[in-house]
Amino acid sequence: MSKIEEITRENWILNTFPEWGTWLNEEIEAEEVKPGTVAMWWLGCTGIWIKTPQDCNISIDLWCGNGKRTHGNGKMAVGHQMANMSGARMMQPNLRAVPFVLDPFAIQKVDAVLATHYHQDHMSAEYASHVLKAGLTTADDNGNEIPVPFIGPKKSVETWMKWGVPEERCMVVKPGDTIRIKDLEIVVLDSFDRTCLVTTDRTDENREELTGVCPTDMDDKAVNYLIKTPGGNIYHSGDSHYSIYYAKHGKDYDIDIALGSYGENPPGIMDKMTSVDILRMAEALRCEVVIPVHYDVWTNFMADVNEIKVLYEMKKDRLEYQFHPFFWEVGGKYVYPTDKEKKAYHHRRGFEDCFEAPQNIPFRSCM
Repeated sequence: MSKIEEITRENWILNTFPEWGTWLNEEIEAEEVKPGTVAMWWLGCTGIWIKTPQDCNISIDLWCGNGKRTHGNGKMAVGHQMANMSGARMMQPNLRAVPFVLDPFAIQKVDAVLATHYHQDHMSAEYASHVLKAGLTTADDNGNEIPVPFIGPKKSVETWMKWGVPEERCMVVKPGDTIRIKDLEIVVLDSFDRTCLVTTDRTDENREELTGVCPTDMDDKAVNYLIKTPGGNIYHSGDSHYSIYYAKHGKDYDIDIALGSYGENPPGIMDKMTSVDILRMAEALRCEVVIPVHYDVWTNFMADVNEIKVLYEMKKDRLEYQFHPFFWEVGGKYVYPTDKEKKAYHHRRGFEDCFEAPQNIPFRSCM
């Protein structure tokens, strides 16, 4: 059979997806985190992988799904949170703009699966399925082997259970809770994700009526996390908008790195923090480094991080900023405090061993 005859749509998909294969899985597994540091990788959207010197691995908001894949009937579900927010009815053109950099089915070790909230781009049924079917385990405070826990607010736990994750594997958390896993501590904090407040359980015409109803269930829907590690404290804000209460978190906790969801909001929508909000959040949290995320994933919310850079340069001296922004790339590694002074990330360029083996060219000036 010829090469052409062997090719099918199915084997093309299997041979090319996920786009990075197991490259990043292998990198994370091989990473030896030095004492007094913490390593983290950006997995796209607000997905983060954190690894500590004691080989504690946790994922936050790892998502393995797609955005729009067809024009369909051109209409958005009337109860979608963006429809509730704006009254829009035309389909949101949110196509996924970045590759899958991690193969969830090739993960061999994780100590906890965390979600900040239950929106579809922050949780993964595929990942949950693998963790369960592969029988992945961790250790409790006494060193006993236990199944990997799924940790999140009430609505996230309800989502996992709806998918088939056993209730005993799930841990409902709310602001004020703390969890220790090996050499890190997870502190659960308030979320400011107001899009969650306009998210209804039903998305059809019989969606819940929110008009005139005072929301009281943010803690059930979304949380922020402070991850205390041997290398520094990482503040994960999920999809939180800007809030003056960031200043309270900044006074109550020592925060080294702050992750904020940044994006270019279309008219009629307020779902992501702006460049101004990212700087205000960092100042309020009193962090050392602020890292914008989420702007990468949706074609209709993509934003330019240079806008943050320009505003930072305009304001940093006058307002005496004690932090600086770091501009990451999806799939990239960031080690704190080793990389603390870095301002931007670039994937490894390679060819470090050039001219260490003989060339094979007609003559030296050929190139």
